[in-house]
Amino acid sequence: MPKYLIERTVPGADTLSADELREIAAKSNAVVAGLGEPYVWQHTYVAGDKLYCVHEASGPDIIRRHAAEGGFPVDAITEISTTFGPAAAGPQ
Repeated sequence: MPKYLIERTVPGADTLSADELREIAAKSNAVVAGLGEPYVWQHTYVAGDKLYCVHEASGPDIIRRHAAEGGFPVDAITEISTTFGPAAAGPQ
């Protein structure tokens, strides 16, 4: 299944409490459970007024459906073509 990076603007995202994040996660999980098709929320990065979520889904339409049903904003959906890190440089 393709992976996507979803950018969401949430003013004050970096000040959300643990309880607020728990509520957002619970809502997302409930929506995922009701979609009726494979969908995986891997994780989310919180940075300033942004949430950057990594999801696995069949395409952008189901991601938009997840967002609409959960009441989540969507600024951009970008398919992740590959990932890499320091080990990609090989032995030094």
